[in-house]
Amino acid sequence: MEKVFLNGKIIDADKATVSVTDSSYLYGIGLFETMRAVNGKVFRLADHLARLNRSAEALSIFNSFSDEQIAQGIDKLLQVNEVTEARLRLELSNGPVQPNGTTLSNLLITAPVFTPYPAGYYDRGVRVILTDFRQSSKDPYAGHKTTCYGPRLMALRNAHEKLAAEALWFTTENALAEGCISNVFLVKDGQLCTPPVNTPILPGIARKTVIEIAEQENITCHEQPLSVDDLLKADEVFLTNVVMEVLPVVAVEAHTVGDGKPGSIAKKLSEKYKRRLEE
Repeated sequence: MEKVFLNGKIIDADKATVSVTDSSYLYGIGLFETMRAVNGKVFRLADHLARLNRSAEALSIFNSFSDEQIAQGIDKLLQVNEVTEARLRLELSNGPVQPNGTTLSNLLITAPVFTPYPAGYYDRGVRVILTDFRQSSKDPYAGHKTTCYGPRLMALRNAHEKLAAEALWFTTENALAEGCISNVFLVKDGQLCTPPVNTPILPGIARKTVIEIAEQENITCHEQPLSVDDLLKADEVFLTNVVMEVLPVVAVEAHTVGDGKPGSIAKKLSEKYKRRLEE
């Protein structure tokens, strides 16, 4: 029986329950982190928890657990589930709504066995579409990984229905932002470009890692506003998140990116990224 971590205890998954008045269930007021465990250790756990804490403070979501308690809970969860390669999900909410207005946070962590994306996605590259949905700098949830995720899943489902792997979002000012579940990078004339965090976009952990690798490899990376023209004129396009790692894009809608094959810079960054994971 799979175990989960719920509010400081390791219990059977089928016995884990939260209140029907939980703030995340009623109002979508909650945060989550998707994390990757490799060889029994979570990749960049400190960065995940720092992002969680920043968002919790910004959105007034109460977290009664310290980083050390969460780290210890994850270690124990991986041990009891006997998994070393896992796709962890941490979810934090303000818990059940109290009559006096106080909050009692709920913290749930699950750790199912990691399932990678199909190898063909990386060998051949993937196609993405452009969603008509928009994200706004005036949205207080923009740039945070919240449980109010319906629009993202709707756009992603639409992409899958059109045989695409991802849908790219633009802002209300028509600036390129991100994917439903990923950050996006362009390559032009050997240099990387990616939208800045204040677009607003989610400050992805894989995104941060790729930028660090690019610096080490002397690949110039510009964090700058980008347009649909920049996207369509790019020599390479690729997506990042901690599950997909570095995923090459070979088509945007009906437009072919570059020569229609995964580009050399994406391949190089992918190889370096995998080394980071192994380390």
